[in-house]
Amino acid sequence: MRTAAKDQLLMAASLLERTRVGLAFTGAGVSVESGIPHFRGNGGLWTKFDPYKVAHIETFRKNPAEYWTYSLNHRRSDAEPNPAHRALVELERRGLLRAVVTQNTDGLHQKAGSGRVIELHGSSHSVVCLDCEAKFPRDEIDRLNRQHCPPSCPACGGRFLKPTVVLFGEALPEAQLRSAQSLAMAAGVVLVVGSSLQVYPAAGIPRLAREHGADIIIVNAEPTPFDEMAAVVIHGKAGEVLPEIVSRIEADYGASATGNV
Repeated sequence: MRTAAKDQLLMAASLLERTRVGLAFTGAGVSVESGIPHFRGNGGLWTKFDPYKVAHIETFRKNPAEYWTYSLNHRRSDAEPNPAHRALVELERRGLLRAVVTQNTDGLHQKAGSGRVIELHGSSHSVVCLDCEAKFPRDEIDRLNRQHCPPSCPACGGRFLKPTVVLFGEALPEAQLRSAQSLAMAAGVVLVVGSSLQVYPAAGIPRLAREHGADIIIVNAEPTPFDEMAAVVIHGKAGEVLPEIVSRIEADYGASATGNV
């Protein structure tokens, strides 16, 4: 790894070790190495599909088949956590992260073992009927979708079964947004991983933290609009960079324990 990158790793580890309240903020890039496609940037899904056709609430209400046809070909239900997810769990275990605020709906942070996960964009693991409000496991509705697209509600026969994710045109869940904002205002460091930081209001969380004095660490494959305000910026794969940060912290702990600091 280049010297400049090593210096950034050292700074990131140092900031996380010194803070009283650390917060992680994650986007699609943290799950790319689990085989889940990202949305923006080079090769992202939104460069191939119009999100306002397949993932907007108004389009969904007019023709849910647009979403469910897209889902047939692009939903990954077998994904497993990767080293980036596990590194965040280790940082939490060491008391360096209070929570993970995520834009992701894949549930991989919980699957990896993160204790407190705030899902700003909802969860893709359940489905709600907009007609009768009944909820169902996503796997059950995916089976129905493979048999007949779009699927019908098993409870009322309605045709508007919607995943419990926040589509374009919908507000973020108020309770989760308030929790994320409170954590941001209390944070000393925010570790941003795999987010383009272009989707609002979610991207306002790291900005709010910075306005309240937090240092920002950004780990992302591509530049973001927040890079200039960050204390540390590392361009690379989350699954490679985060374990390196954890290793640096472990090395510092070992040196401190033996008095070799």
